[in-house]
Amino acid sequence: MTSITANDLKTKGVSVLESALQQSGEAVITVRGERKYVVLDFSTYNKLREYELDIALREARDDIANGNYKTESVDEHMERVLG
Repeated sequence: MTSITANDLKTKGVSVLESALQQSGEAVITVRGERKYVVLDFSTYNKLREYELDIALREARDDIANGNYKTESVDEHMERVLG
């Protein structure tokens, strides 16, 4: 993973990101020596979001299969959530 300083990003702009993404597909932006941000190309980001949504769907299906859910009206739900 390529590391880019915030100062390099400020002075060189998007070109430094493009170069880093071509090398490894992702880049870490450091601020004062601390890793702060990760930049991904959009297709990689979309894949990660898809994986995240697949996991959430799997967890929801497991909850339903295990009876770990409530059936209630909207008002009952709001009362339970807001207390």
